[in-house]
Amino acid sequence: MEIQIEGLCKNYVSEGKTVKALDHIDLTIPANQFFTLLGPSGCGKTTLLRCIVGLETPDEGEIRIGGEVVWSKAKGIAVPPEKRGLGMVFQTYAIWPHMTVFDNIAYPLQVRGERKDVIREKVLRTLKFVQLEGVEKRSATKLSGGQQQRVALARALVAEPKVILFDEPLSNLDAKLREETRKELRRFLSELDITAVYVTHDRVEALALSDAIAVMRAGRIVEIGSPQKIYFNADHRFVADFIGRANQITATVTAQENGLTVVQCGLGSIQCQSRDLALGVEVTLCIRPEFVRVTSHAANVGQNIVQGTVASLEFVGEVYEAEIQVGDEQLLARIDPDVQVKEGDKVSISLDPAHCLLLSA
Repeated sequence: MEIQIEGLCKNYVSEGKTVKALDHIDLTIPANQFFTLLGPSGCGKTTLLRCIVGLETPDEGEIRIGGEVVWSKAKGIAVPPEKRGLGMVFQTYAIWPHMTVFDNIAYPLQVRGERKDVIREKVLRTLKFVQLEGVEKRSATKLSGGQQQRVALARALVAEPKVILFDEPLSNLDAKLREETRKELRRFLSELDITAVYVTHDRVEALALSDAIAVMRAGRIVEIGSPQKIYFNADHRFVADFIGRANQITATVTAQENGLTVVQCGLGSIQCQSRDLALGVEVTLCIRPEFVRVTSHAANVGQNIVQGTVASLEFVGEVYEAEIQVGDEQLLARIDPDVQVKEGDKVSISLDPAHCLLLSA
């Protein structure tokens, strides 16, 4: 089910000042996709989610779900949350401690007045789907964090919504359990004909789960794209920096040649992905650390070969993280453990033009 948002605004007043939580948001969330709202704390992503579900009242704009208007300032429409046909999974799980697992999951169906035999069949089927068979009689709060999260997911799914919304649902789990639950969540939802809207500030979650990502900042959507587009080929400097660690170097466009854009910067003359940029314009050269290829021997053949010195070296498990001094610039690099280097060593760096991204914004 598609979600369409037009001109959505939401302001809060804090200490006498008006804060624009949502600043004229226009957004279409395609049906049956896993769509993530990503951004730093305070950017408006949770407010947008709560407006969709009906827990916040916008100041302006319109929201349509499956073509039906559920909120419109101009038309005076405000469909209550329980009539929007949505499922919701909260950051805190919202598990009722006085209820069993079965009763927690059954609650939406009980409120809807469904027959007891229908409720039991749907709850047991959903428990099987989220791999919690046999725990229906246990107190929900006696389960592990990962199991409680699955109870919350089951409760959102049992009413068979066409849209399910997630507000940072994995943030309370430890790192290992968060990774396991993330994989389970993606597998569960890939088997359903459902639209998922997911709020997070965790870039790894966004990249691993999403079909599409909308990056937000200060109440606005900065950029929308696939995880691969957002990570490898962002259009905005803020997006490239927020979605992952990146070397960002001020540069000036000097040529367009052989299908590449050439810039001059603190690394020297660097050939980059082709961008339609005027000569002489100032840009930002963006290079991910994993694409800074470091060798301990001198390399003089190839494109974008520069020489540097290892300023710092830190072993983090699968790689070394290094800072390489090149003139006045310092490049963050991820070096394979097989490359024998130490702090103070002279090294050669090669930068593939395909991974040298130019950002004008």
